[in-house]
Amino acid sequence: MAYAHKNKRGNTYHLNSKDVTLKSTGRVQTIYYFSKDQRSTGCDLPSGKVVIENPKTGLPMLKNG
Repeated sequence: MAYAHKNKRGNTYHLNSKDVTLKSTGRVQTIYYFSKDQRSTGCDLPSGKVVIENPKTGLPMLKNG
């Protein structure tokens, strides 16, 4: 099951990941993003990362921790 985060407003967000190829270098990098619905790209919280919330909007973000 993918990581889910409930923010201060009570909304639940699900963590997703996707591998993208950078145009400038051609290197493959994994990006992480949150969505309101569960998707097939759901993933667990990566090690070394913590979830923080934007104080104004309540949107979750990943931060190195």
